[in-house]
Amino acid sequence: MDLCVIVLLSLCGLLRGQDPVSLDDCCKDGKDKGQASQDCTSLPLISGSTTCRIAQEQCCATVLDDNICTSGINMAKDQGSCDGLLSTSTCETKTAKMCCECCLLGRAAQEQGLSCDLTLAVGYQCGVVSRACCVDRLPNTHGKPSPDLQPNAPITDDRCKAAGCAQRCVNGTCVCSEGYKLKADRKTCEDINECVLGAAQCRPGERCINTLGSYRCQREVSCGTGYELTDSNQCEDIDECEMGTHNCAAEMVCQNSAGSFRCRPRMQCGEGFIQDALGSCIDINECVSVTGPCPVGHMCFNTVGSFTCQRQSVNCGRGYHLNTQGTRCVDIDECAGPDNSCDGHGCINQVGSYRCECRSGFIFNSITRSCEDINECRNYPGRLCAHKCENILGSYKCSCTTGFKLANDGRNCEDLNECESAPCSQECANVYGSYQCYCRRGYQLSDVDGITCEDIDECALPTGGHICSYRCHNTPGSFHCTCPATGYTLAPNGRSCQDIDECVAGTHACTEAQSCFNIQGGYKCLSFDCPANYRRSGDTRSRVDRADFIRCVKSCLPNDISCALDPILSTSHTAISLPTFREFNKPEEIVFLRSSTPSPFPHMDTPEIVYDILEGNVQNSFDIIKRLDHGMIVGVVRQVKPLVGPVSTVLKLAMNYVTNGVVSHRNIINVHIYVSEFWF
Repeated sequence: MDLCVIVLLSLCGLLRGQDPVSLDDCCKDGKDKGQASQDCTSLPLISGSTTCRIAQEQCCATVLDDNICTSGINMAKDQGSCDGLLSTSTCETKTAKMCCECCLLGRAAQEQGLSCDLTLAVGYQCGVVSRACCVDRLPNTHGKPSPDLQPNAPITDDRCKAAGCAQRCVNGTCVCSEGYKLKADRKTCEDINECVLGAAQCRPGERCINTLGSYRCQREVSCGTGYELTDSNQCEDIDECEMGTHNCAAEMVCQNSAGSFRCRPRMQCGEGFIQDALGSCIDINECVSVTGPCPVGHMCFNTVGSFTCQRQSVNCGRGYHLNTQGTRCVDIDECAGPDNSCDGHGCINQVGSYRCECRSGFIFNSITRSCEDINECRNYPGRLCAHKCENILGSYKCSCTTGFKLANDGRNCEDLNECESAPCSQECANVYGSYQCYCRRGYQLSDVDGITCEDIDECALPTGGHICSYRCHNTPGSFHCTCPATGYTLAPNGRSCQDIDECVAGTHACTEAQSCFNIQGGYKCLSFDCPANYRRSGDTRSRVDRADFIRCVKSCLPNDISCALDPILSTSHTAISLPTFREFNKPEEIVFLRSSTPSPFPHMDTPEIVYDILEGNVQNSFDIIKRLDHGMIVGVVRQVKPLVGPVSTVLKLAMNYVTNGVVSHRNIINVHIYVSEFWF
């Protein structure tokens, strides 16, 4: 009887369930990290799956490449030259320079009246960028798709129906509507990102936002003081009076104007008073301002809100004084002497009065007969200074809001580069009217002051348990992984621990009579001998191979009846190494027992094969089931309960051949199982 028992060991992890995180989630996470300009080669993993890690890194790299390529295209459009890109060896500069120069090729083709489809042997990305820059300068290249080019238009041609086109079909060939391009299957279409390719026609001060089949432009620069940006991308006046954001005093009334507002007096003055610019009521000197208020021979005396007339005496009115004889009133020269009535302004004497020639920034008040300061900020709101206006005696002074400095013309405001004063603990980026602190990789910006960079403890993050296979050690700005002291070494990725094969490396301590068997995290020195009345089956394999699988077949001496009646025909030894399964959700199939010959005796009924575990089933952690595979009966040994290593046991398995309810013969398989302490 020639029976063959084949033991197949399942690879760790290949029989587990698939990762619950989808590739779309992995790619989206990579894109988000790319938009944040993170290092795509050191992303925090959201899954232990190698495929998910690849999707994260590649999607992140694609976003970074698109952003770098866009900067090169913008340089070609704005400057018409790529000289600003130095020929350094960095990948970012090379990509930006390639996109810049390929954009110049497309523009040159358009200027020379050539086709936008390059015939040069350039790369695919260079060809796409060149064509986008060429088409961008052609007339009528921007706008919404025409009705006959709308996506998902009905296809009525029989050949086109057979082609299975997603959008449009011409003579049996699939084509896409404007704003789309064919995918690799030459049937379905995908959206073209005009913003990335530089094909958008947004004006200065607007940024491009991609939409399905087209794009839209959104204003970025603010509308200025007194205006706000509406949903329709237009600047609209702010009514400060209605919103209550004016600074008019309680006695003043707010009146809205384009981009600003005015404060007008609320109170109305009675007869005999005049209202000044501040809304105050000032008495009118009728004796001076009115011609002949009193009858001849009377003198006028001003009162609050009115005047009185008295019969003239020797007293002279304002602007006159008695002559030296005391007989008549003569004019007073108010401009005589250094201390004239105009307080340093030019003075012109008049009969009974005087007039001041005011300097620039002042205005003559005929009532008070003096030069008063002009409040330019109030009289010309929003027209003198770009930001803030402060009135000073005889003039005004402009100032700027926080984040800006006064320009050389003393009126406009320029952005202040706060980064020159090094306000951030690590990196600083100047922005219009302010600045932004950011940190190098491995650090994060403090929520307390927004300036200080604090170390990120990668090991304490929610994904910290998946960063390292064994242990994670935080360092300033980074981290490093370690493995168990013996039996493992750190993998090239710096995170995983991989087993050291002491048997191959020759670092084991097994004798010549023993065979080295590598297990996860160590090795075992094994020695198998056949029992009495059994001999080792003939093979020519090496000593290590014989340690992994040894089969002894029965060999009885002549006339040895007890040996001949022994139903055990063969006994074999094999060894396997298992990890401590990190997640044990379902049985793990570890050993397969096959019988290549269903029945060795043609004249007998075909025997039934019954599998059994005789010894070594620690904690009932293993079972054995029967399965039909390609017409052959297979016994599958499974681990049905989790085992936390280190654990070692010898499963003694029996393959019984039962005929008519009686065991005719059996084969014994001894499986030496070594469960490691760790999951890797």
